[in-house]
Amino acid sequence: MAFLGLHPAVTSRLAGIIGFTFAYQTAFALYSVPNKTEKLYDFAGSTGFITSTLLSLYYPAVKSWITKSPSIPLSAVQHHPRQLVISAMILLWAGRLGYHLTKRIAKHGSDSRFDDLKIKPGIFSGMWFGQALWVTVVGLPAFLVNSLPAAAHPALGLKDFIGLGIWIAGLGFEIVADQQKSTWRKAKDEKKHEEKFISSGLWSLSRHPNYLGEVILQTGPPLLLLTTQLPPTVKYLGVISPVFTYILLRYASGVPPLEEAAEKKWGDDAGWKKYRDGTSMFVPLPFGLGKGKI
Repeated sequence: MAFLGLHPAVTSRLAGIIGFTFAYQTAFALYSVPNKTEKLYDFAGSTGFITSTLLSLYYPAVKSWITKSPSIPLSAVQHHPRQLVISAMILLWAGRLGYHLTKRIAKHGSDSRFDDLKIKPGIFSGMWFGQALWVTVVGLPAFLVNSLPAAAHPALGLKDFIGLGIWIAGLGFEIVADQQKSTWRKAKDEKKHEEKFISSGLWSLSRHPNYLGEVILQTGPPLLLLTTQLPPTVKYLGVISPVFTYILLRYASGVPPLEEAAEKKWGDDAGWKKYRDGTSMFVPLPFGLGKGKI
């Protein structure tokens, strides 16, 4: 079976990885939906990236175990440096994300985003399907790169290193933003200041710099995909990842609920109005363009 000009073996491998991705989220949904709990949602999302990426790396060996064909040891699966680099990018990012989100829900005991959703089985089930789609779309560059035989990869080139550099810059931006907010919150808990919201550091450039860093870093992996010898239409599918991430964070599960909550808390506060109207919502633009909106 071929798809978009892919070799049938690559198509079959990619289908197996995506099938596993959806099955993995379904397994968690089968427990979480009837029990009306969101406590495993973020854990399932981050570990979904980890397990699917590892499967894409070692697919031949895993398939040989499942089908009981002549077993292929993990050590026999050869990888190109590009495959190791893009996989490490996904694994490190997903590991950090999982730790951050799991720690948050462990601290608060629940996630208010799910209060009205987890009691509606149909909608809650759809969110698990959406998470499987998220893992698939964002992980697609790595899944495609890993689906090619190591011998079919050209040597690492300029696009690979630019992609890695963008990923490092975006991750660093996100980490700094998260650390600044954690430091600010700790100081507030210790009564060292009475600020209602953070507006310093990277948070003076964007009202959601952590999400901006997320979009930047997701722009990196598709560049590694572009250097492969896959058909052009397939390579450009990887561009969907950062676009999907931007739309998801800017218009769906990221910025809108936080902005709505902020307006409920501080909508009449003069300090909030000044910060809101003078600071870009997402992307900081030069010369004051887009302040308070973009």
